[in-house]
Amino acid sequence: MCGRYAATKNQGDLVEEFEVEVDATGEPARAVMTHQQNPPAGQPDYNMAPTKKAPVVMSRPPRGADDGAAPVRQLRLVNWGLVPSWAKDVKIGNRMINSRADSVLEKPAFKRAAKSRRCLVPAEGWYEWQKSPTEMDAKGKPRKQPFYTHRADGDVMAFAGLYEFWRDKAIEDPDDAEAWLTSFTIITTDAEPGLDRIHDRQPLVLERSDWAAWLDPETDEETVRRLLAFEEPGRFDAYPISTEVNNTRNNGPDLLLPLSAEELHGVVDIVTGEVVGAR
Repeated sequence: MCGRYAATKNQGDLVEEFEVEVDATGEPARAVMTHQQNPPAGQPDYNMAPTKKAPVVMSRPPRGADDGAAPVRQLRLVNWGLVPSWAKDVKIGNRMINSRADSVLEKPAFKRAAKSRRCLVPAEGWYEWQKSPTEMDAKGKPRKQPFYTHRADGDVMAFAGLYEFWRDKAIEDPDDAEAWLTSFTIITTDAEPGLDRIHDRQPLVLERSDWAAWLDPETDEETVRRLLAFEEPGRFDAYPISTEVNNTRNNGPDLLLPLSAEELHGVVDIVTGEVVGAR
């Protein structure tokens, strides 16, 4: 799964990186969180977590455009945790932060979005927790060591995602910003060799050459299936980091600092498979 990631680019950089035509991050939009997001939505966030609003790139007609208007590439702030249009309660989004590449075109919660509402989720890297084969925590369970994974070439990532709209029927005015909730899910796939020593799943990261096809609402299903099956091992580096990332209230670049070998306890080296710091 992917339950936490780093989204540290500012909006101006994202507009340039993703060739965005409409920056809609300033438009009013309903939020899932009942308290103020910290850092504020749209600001660099080193600990992006479910229910937060995150920058997402999508291709669709601008809000308020005439019927039949051509889609344009937009940057929006969207709630993490997909809420299908038929959902009775937005809390269902807490269970839909991820979707599986091998089933999104079939599962009722995702298939409609997978066919025409696909998005890109910009990120610099993601966090995952490795269960120690030798060390236990205070509760007697395998100790979990957080890792940070990023592109080896330093380029920005684009997770493959899906987005949906949910209508709050309790609000009569359809033009009220609170009447609609926009949400997204991150698609995951099998972890590649090496990263599978951290976790058996990883986000589906698309290359720049595939961004346009993924975003285009008219892309045919055969092409979508090809993109869902995309894999290219060797693009990523990963290293262990402090457990400070475990708390979503912690934020900032210090979360990305690597730990030294002396600070590790029962951690599996993702290259050699050896256990480091066994006691």
